[in-house]
Formats: sequence, structure tokens, C-alpha cells
Amino acid sequence: MDSYHSNNNLDTIFATGNEEDSILKAIDILKNGGLVAFPTETVYGLGANALDADASAKIYAAKGRPSDNPLIVHIADTKDVYQLAEEVPQKAIMLMEAFWPGPLTIILPKKDIVPDGTTGGLKTVAIRMPSHPVALKLIKESGLYIAAPSANTSGRPSPTTAGHVAEDMTGRIDMILDGGAVGIGIESTIVDLTGDIPAILRPGFITKPMLENIIGEVTIDPALINPDSNLRPKAPGMKYTHYAPKGELTIVEGETSIVDFTCDSEIITAINAIIQEKVTSGFKVAVITTEENAAYYICDNVLIVGNREKGETIAANLYSVLRQCDELEVDYIYSESFNDGELGGAIMNRLLKAAGQRVITV
Repeated sequence: MDSYHSNNNLDTIFATGNEEDSILKAIDILKNGGLVAFPTETVYGLGANALDADASAKIYAAKGRPSDNPLIVHIADTKDVYQLAEEVPQKAIMLMEAFWPGPLTIILPKKDIVPDGTTGGLKTVAIRMPSHPVALKLIKESGLYIAAPSANTSGRPSPTTAGHVAEDMTGRIDMILDGGAVGIGIESTIVDLTGDIPAILRPGFITKPMLENIIGEVTIDPALINPDSNLRPKAPGMKYTHYAPKGELTIVEGETSIVDFTCDSEIITAINAIIQEKVTSGFKVAVITTEENAAYYICDNVLIVGNREKGETIAANLYSVLRQCDELEVDYIYSESFNDGELGGAIMNRLLKAAGQRVITV
């Protein structure tokens, strides 16, 4: 198999074969100001030279992303933090030692070397070291710091396979490195370390208790608690609608959502009643559920997102299921709530944004 080929005749190189040849081609593109999508352990990222303001501008253009939404700078060695950040407090060092490489992003005051175009005009910089071997190899061998938000058009579900990237980005970017399906499936946890008390700006696989076990007290940023706030976003995903499928998504929840890892019967009854009403009116409907509950729904499109006892399966499959809704061309989507478990907060953060905060409580 060739190491790369043109995908859909739209001038996007899709790297599928010899890894070394593909990496070298990607490095050449990045060093010449181009855009390369690549796998990380969380989702696929859309990479450009983080110190090149013009290259960062191409990311915003390709995604249709608001220019005040900062980008995360990906590095391959902890010493690189000191080249990018004006100040590196002890708590940042402790978190790097505990969780890097891995799905944690830290926010620190930036040095002038990082252009405002990469940070959304902020005087801080978001930094992380991914653990995916392809991502690390690309960063190390390029000698660059790589700015990389998720490799999807703005507002769409984040990509967890190279195929998802191609759906959104073919013809918009120069290359896609195919590293297979990612492992985690939701974006990194983001922690702001510029204040007196570290604050979570985006929940993720690294949870609040995990962070507090290393550095003590950690707070939740007010803009995360109040999604309708007009506060300027300090990190990706804080302000704008994200992850949304084309059909209208609504979350259905109850006061007691989970009994023995199955949904409360009132939730299932309510969803089935809504489905019947929509189908009778001529609409195509899908329901998002788990293995435990799938058999209880009366619907042509029952989409299983994972297993409630294993929250990591829900996180890994969430964006794929949302994209599957688009493939099915459904008009309405109804999802159970997934608040339970260690990853419940991170999963619901994404699901609520995908639903535009649309919730029915039964």
C-alpha cells in the first residue's frame, strides 16, 4: 500500500501505509505552514506550527472556529513548557510528573514567543503532552510545537477516527495521518494554573479527585458551571456549542436516573412516548442508550453508546454515535443521561453541549 494518497480527489493526502514516510511528509507540510490531522489518545487533532501565527490562522479558517477560542499547544518533552510559559509553578510540575504524557492540558502565563493568534488573544497558553505514539513521534521529529484543536469543523462532533476527519476536513487541510481509532474518545481535561487555586476549565479523563490527590484543592471555573455566561473563554470548548449532530438532540433524565446500572423505567417510558409521537408525525428518530437498556426501546434506530458499568466505553463511543445519527439522517435524537461514574461529568459536559443544553426531566 502506498504511504499516502489523494482522498476523494480533493487534494487531501491520507496517510495509511509506511509510518516513517508518512511522518516525514507530515513534517514537511507543517514546516511549510500547512495543516496535518493526526491521532492523539483523546481525539484526532488538527495540527499546525504553534509559533507561526499564519499557520494558526489556517486552523481557524479550516474549522470555521471563532478566533477568540484558544488552541492547545502540543509538546513532546516537559522541558518545552519552560520555552512556552513565563512561569511554571510547583503545582504544574507536580501535575506534569503525575499525568504526562496523557490527557491533561495545563494553562500558564505565556511567553512572547507564542503568538496571540494561537492563544485566541489571551496572555496565557494551554499546553499538553499527548501519549499517542504517532503524535509524540510527529512532534519530536518535527522539532516544532504543534497547535492542535480537534480535527472537525466547528460545532461538529469531535473525530475519533481518521474517517471522521475526512468527513469534515477533506479539501480543507493538507494531510490526515491515520492512526486508527483513538482510545479515550473525549478531549483532555484542562486545568488553569494561573490563579491562587487551580481551576478546571474542561472536564475529561483526568478527574477532579485525581487532580486533588496530587495538588490539593481544585475548583470548577464559573463559566463551566454556568454555560450561558458571557465570560470570555479561557480554553477550548467553554463558550460555543460543540459536538452537535445535525438532528435535534435532547437529553431525557429523571431525579433517580440509575437503578442497578439501568435507567429508571419512567425515563424509558417517557422516551418511548416521545418517539411514538415523532414517528407518527413523520419524523425519523434515534435513541442513544447503553447495553443494559437497548432492548426496552421501541425505535428503528437504537444506538448503543457503551456500558454503564464501564464509563470509559461511553466516552470512547460518544462522538461516533453522534456522527452515526448524521449517517442515519435522523430528525430527532433522544439520549439517556450518563451522570453516574467517575467520567459522568466529562461525558455530560460534551452531551449537554451537543444538545444545546436541551434537557427533559421526568
